[in-house]
Amino acid sequence: MPAQIGDLPPIGRPANSALLEAGITTLAQVATHRRRDLLALHGVGPRAIGILAAALAERDLTFAD
Repeated sequence: MPAQIGDLPPIGRPANSALLEAGITTLAQVATHRRRDLLALHGVGPRAIGILAAALAERDLTFAD
């Protein structure tokens, strides 16, 4: 498992694995999902969501909530 996938920030291996299994490899794809749906993935926790939220904000993107 790579430490980083696509343009996603480093969020840890469990979260990376969960996103890969869901077919999510870019921040643009993350932005099409709701925060709570990503949290429901095994391995994605509040810390990973916070890191993803910050990375989305840097690109003027947000979660789909």
